[in-house]
Amino acid sequence: MTTDRVDHGVDQSVGWTVADHRRAAHAGVTARRRIEDALARLAALDDPAVLIGAPLTESALADADRLDALGPDDLPLHGVPFVVKDNIDVAGAFTTAACPGFGYLATDDAPAVARLRAAGAVVVGKTNLDQFATGLVGTRSPHGTPRNPYDPTVVPGGSSSGSGVAVARGIVPFSLGTDTAGSGRVPAAMCGIVGFKGTLGRVSTAGVVPAVRRIDCTTVFAATVADAALVIGVAGGYDPGDPWSRPAPVRPTPRVEVIGVPAAFPDGWLDEPTESAFAAAVERLRSLGHEVITVDLGPFLEAGAFLYGGPLVAERYVAVGEAIAALPDDADPTVAAIIAGGARWSAADAYATEYRLAELRRIVAPVFDVIDALALPTTPGIARLAEVAADPKGANERLGRLTTFVNLLDLACIAVPMGLRPDGVPVGLQLIGPAWSDDALAAAAARFAGEPEPPPTLPTPPEVPLVVVGAHLTGQPLNGQLTERGARLLHATTTAPRYRLYAMADAVPPKPALVRDEEAGAAIAVEVWSIPVESLGSFLTLVPPPLCLGTLELADGTWAKGFVCEPRALVGATEITGHGGWLAYRRTQAAAHGI
Repeated sequence: MTTDRVDHGVDQSVGWTVADHRRAAHAGVTARRRIEDALARLAALDDPAVLIGAPLTESALADADRLDALGPDDLPLHGVPFVVKDNIDVAGAFTTAACPGFGYLATDDAPAVARLRAAGAVVVGKTNLDQFATGLVGTRSPHGTPRNPYDPTVVPGGSSSGSGVAVARGIVPFSLGTDTAGSGRVPAAMCGIVGFKGTLGRVSTAGVVPAVRRIDCTTVFAATVADAALVIGVAGGYDPGDPWSRPAPVRPTPRVEVIGVPAAFPDGWLDEPTESAFAAAVERLRSLGHEVITVDLGPFLEAGAFLYGGPLVAERYVAVGEAIAALPDDADPTVAAIIAGGARWSAADAYATEYRLAELRRIVAPVFDVIDALALPTTPGIARLAEVAADPKGANERLGRLTTFVNLLDLACIAVPMGLRPDGVPVGLQLIGPAWSDDALAAAAARFAGEPEPPPTLPTPPEVPLVVVGAHLTGQPLNGQLTERGARLLHATTTAPRYRLYAMADAVPPKPALVRDEEAGAAIAVEVWSIPVESLGSFLTLVPPPLCLGTLELADGTWAKGFVCEPRALVGATEITGHGGWLAYRRTQAAAHGI
């Protein structure tokens, strides 16, 4: 297919984004045509270790034909091909978790897959992984190791190796993976793409072969932050059939303003290329307007050490230990040894670990009262295939040093590329925040990546527009009464030319009074904010007489709630209508007094 991408958005080339597919769908390129192209790219792929089994050709084409009968309207992922890590169920396909003897034919889609297919996405294959999702290297599979697209001597990252490589090579715009210790982020770092691991329980893990079930996450890989945010928004949602699912709270969308970075990394942890890339990333964050402060990384790292180095491994044994014991010829030796080791821990050991993790969560929580996100390299460095062969456990542990704590501490995370090393291999940046900070992290990651901020994907409370004219304007003394209630600035404008403005006498802090005058009024500069309905009541209690909230007419003819006044506000007041607004008046006053 050789149609013009610039003019029509329908160039059927490798590396399409979800947005490209959406443009193509609305330009008349059929879902079948686009899915046939994805299947052709899979058939031509020179890496047999990316997929497990053959492409899902028959079901994918049937889905494409069904979608063409429906049309693209109201289907945000119409005809978008994707692949699924082979520990996640796809109806009619085998789920093997990279252990052939373990495989079973899935009768239903995992809820995350079902949501994506309902939105128009089409599954075209199941991808390779570190067996039973145990590993961060991508080499622990009887199906081989998917090749790193940047350097075939470097691991692709695991355990979601095939899902990461499929996106990095432009086969599909997005894929599904899972993350327990970092498997939704390490492949993103190694392959130079985006990995989005949302809040625990945001995306259902029903229909997923468990690793450590309480902290498993279904995750998204994509080429852009916008695609990752859109897809996780579609895939997510409360699932009453998943005991670990939880509904998202309804609250204002936060922003990442203050970013924490480690006061120090343990000696020798970061290799020099990663250290240099991270230093440059921190400077970029500063240049984007973020305040950067240092934090103690110690409690985070202590928590992360429990995941592979303590009794939490017993959860992996509970999940698949019996299956591995029954299939010794199919089990990867490293995976089998790790999981079998889970049987040696006692219940007392497990409880002691849980108690310490509870303490660490309490220690870490106040950190996020001071910062909005923690920035870290995704990995301390890279791992080469030869290193993994020589020291499989050690190489894996090094890759996960900065990822394993995230789920244990109930944190959300998005991983984005932060550059290339001198040898041309990518390095990744993690932005980590508290539970349900997913949208804020995505917005900050998009800014870092030079993308437009994606729209929110989590539920937000209903809001009402509020027009402010004086001390609540941006930078003015009472603006904090808005921002601390989750209000956000929509835009600056003026009133309709039917208002007069006065500086009230003896107001502390100084405030104006706005009066409607049909005959002698003028346009007055204002700002329009949006404030959550649930916060409006507490805001009203702060409005002192003779000011009050009424309804104002804006320059575009719309009406909105805003500051007006009682007649007594004009007693002793000075008319300042001619200045055109409160800020212009205040600047004139300051200049007159030499301030």
